[in-house]
Amino acid sequence: MLRRRRPIEPEAPLTDGVPAGMRIAGAWSWRLLAITAVIGVVIFLVMQLALLVIPIFIAVLLAALLQPFNGWLQRIGWPKWLSVTASMLALLGVVSGLIWLVVSQIRMGLPALEERAVERFDEIVGQISSTFGISEDEIQTVIDDTIGQFDLTDDWFVSGALSVGSTVSEVLTGAVLALFTLLFLLLDGRRIWTFVLGLLPKQSRKAVDGGATAGWLTVTNFAKVQIFVAFVDAVGIGLGALFLQLPLALPIAVAVFLGSFIPIIGAVVTGALAVVVALIFIGPVQALIMLGIVLLVQQIEGNILQPLVMGSVVKVHPLAVVLAVAAGGFLAGIPGTLFAVPIVAFLNVSIRYIASGAWRTRPRPTMDDLAAITHVDDGRGKKTP
Repeated sequence: MLRRRRPIEPEAPLTDGVPAGMRIAGAWSWRLLAITAVIGVVIFLVMQLALLVIPIFIAVLLAALLQPFNGWLQRIGWPKWLSVTASMLALLGVVSGLIWLVVSQIRMGLPALEERAVERFDEIVGQISSTFGISEDEIQTVIDDTIGQFDLTDDWFVSGALSVGSTVSEVLTGAVLALFTLLFLLLDGRRIWTFVLGLLPKQSRKAVDGGATAGWLTVTNFAKVQIFVAFVDAVGIGLGALFLQLPLALPIAVAVFLGSFIPIIGAVVTGALAVVVALIFIGPVQALIMLGIVLLVQQIEGNILQPLVMGSVVKVHPLAVVLAVAAGGFLAGIPGTLFAVPIVAFLNVSIRYIASGAWRTRPRPTMDDLAAITHVDDGRGKKTP
């Protein structure tokens, strides 16, 4: 009697017995690891090519700042070459003027500053001597011994001079490269971007173009807002220093202006500089008054000015700002702190715009388009950034 053979059952797939949640987590994990590896390689290359990347980033930020002025000149009938020339000359004029003002103020006030520094040092030594019962000779001996711990030999001065010379050479080279890059970004920025888009797969060009345009609008508005906020900070703290008759009030104001381009941290450091100058050269009461002026200016900036002039499109959460500045400083020093927030703002809006799919119907977004996509429902029917 013939028996029917049982059909051979197919082997169970390898995924049997593995929960679906674990399979999904595994799939996401290796993708995240791949993305992290790519980001790590990019950061490593940027750090290795810092002398090339930093001037390019500076040129991009300056182009974002000058583009509105350059575009306005072209709209009123100026030829492109003339509008670009005027924009570059305006930038060089402002920078040169600030440097000249600071240097001239320092040269004028240096003799009085040296005299006041010596007087203040003697006052501090006298206070320490009377408070702790230590003679001034003993204090001077401690100071001399401390200075003697440093090996200030001829070799030290030679190596220091070589280091300074190398740094100056790098700065000058970077400045020339930044100006050269800025010139071509203003002249042929769109053509350069079209060339970059041509290197991407055809199906992704429209989305990348829309996202990059959204990010560029954000960085442009961010630059305009930051220069206004920096100007207000510099004027407020500079007038306070002038009112208290601090030495070098104008250089302090310029330092505040430049430091304000590093959000939160820059304002804190430059404000502390003004307070320290007041403490050393005038006294503790004036230092407390200067501290109050700095805090008042910062509160006006953070609670009144920024909500008025900085829309939701360019607004970045304070925690994101602090983390971005810290990460940028850790990876690239002072230039990293300067570029961190604009990069975060660019990525924030670009990714949102691409994820929203708005690029399919609006490949060249406006600020109104960005305002629409950068608000989300908070669950109570309200739109929040």
